[in-house]
Amino acid sequence: MSKKNKTDKEVGTQKDFLFSKRNYQIMAVGILFIAIGFILMAGGGSDNPEVFNEAIYNFQRIRLAPTLVLIGFAIEVYAILYKDKK
Repeated sequence: MSKKNKTDKEVGTQKDFLFSKRNYQIMAVGILFIAIGFILMAGGGSDNPEVFNEAIYNFQRIRLAPTLVLIGFAIEVYAILYKDKK
C-alpha cells in the first residue's frame, strides 16, 4: 500500500462553522426576548403571607410576559433553521 499525501481538505484544517454570524445575531435577539419575558414575569409577591396581592394577576404577568417568552423561543427555532443564501 502506498501512502498518499493529504491535502488541506482531507486533513480538515479548513474550519466551517455550523452557524453563521447572522444565526448568532438572531439567537441573541431571541435570548433578549426570553430574558425580558422572565423579568416582566418576576415580582408581585407580598411581604406578608397573610395579605393577598392582586398585582400577581395583572396583564403584564399573565399575558405579556409569557407571550414574549414564547416569541423568544420561536425566534430561537428560526435562528437554528435559518440558512444564508450564499
